[in-house]
Amino acid sequence: MLILVSGGAASGKSEYAESLIVRAGHEKRTYIATMEIFDAEGARRAARHRTMRAGKGFTTLECPRGLMEAALPAGGSALLECMSNLVANEMFGGAGEQGLTERVCLGVQRLAAQTELTVIVTNELFSDGIRYAPETERYLAALSALNNALAAQADAVVEVVCGIPIYWKGKELL
Repeated sequence: MLILVSGGAASGKSEYAESLIVRAGHEKRTYIATMEIFDAEGARRAARHRTMRAGKGFTTLECPRGLMEAALPAGGSALLECMSNLVANEMFGGAGEQGLTERVCLGVQRLAAQTELTVIVTNELFSDGIRYAPETERYLAALSALNNALAAQADAVVEVVCGIPIYWKGKELL
């Protein structure tokens, strides 16, 4: 099963995604961390997420790029946090823009084939109406294309707004 969880900054999407994994009850729980820490703010955010996961049975797999190479224990569940970081890492510090959507979608398919449940967290960055620099516009277009492709693959798509999950595809399965 594949679930895509989206939402704005500090919307509660990470907490909700973790709750899906915990409620599924799989003994093997992998947290796929995609953020590269470059500064104190990044370190603070990573520490906050580690604190949120404490005591929930997650094993962390650092995977800032190259999702196709991620190997997970069979039969468990995986939480990928988050697609926005993975796309940025792939575009600007990895294999680049060429074939990005296909490459990441194949990585997600590989993850989903290894698990009973894969939950992917992504950010909703598209409603502010602001025009950005061309490089940022390309990033937003790439993330948008990937989110659309993942939503098409997913069994459920949920947006978290103010801590409230809203299902746009499928229904609450757990």
